[in-house]
Amino acid sequence: QVQLVESGGGLVQPGGSLRLSCAASGSTFSDYVMAWYRQAPGKERELVASITSGVATHYTDSVKGRFTISVDNAKNTVYLQMNSLKPEDTAVYYCHARNLYNDMAYWGSGTLVTVSA
Repeated sequence: QVQLVESGGGLVQPGGSLRLSCAASGSTFSDYVMAWYRQAPGKERELVASITSGVATHYTDSVKGRFTISVDNAKNTVYLQMNSLKPEDTAVYYCHARNLYNDMAYWGSGTLVTVSA
């Protein structure tokens, strides 16, 4: 069983930065696609960024050049560094893990990011 716990959300002004963390237990990053999703009020949940086996990254177009996903294997933690934040980045951000071999998937409970002046 994989457990994911997010932290690092909060209120930030436009143009500011935040780093989200996802502490993962029961998983080895080499066996998983780790991802961050977000869901804004009234909108569907969308994929923001993913990292496969701790190496290959993918970003949705709206965050390319601003967000960076990374993993720390020693700490079993996935990060999402968010720079140049915009009001439209306001959402609940969720950590997600999908096993490459059996397709089992897991969600964290989310952390709220609010970008506002």
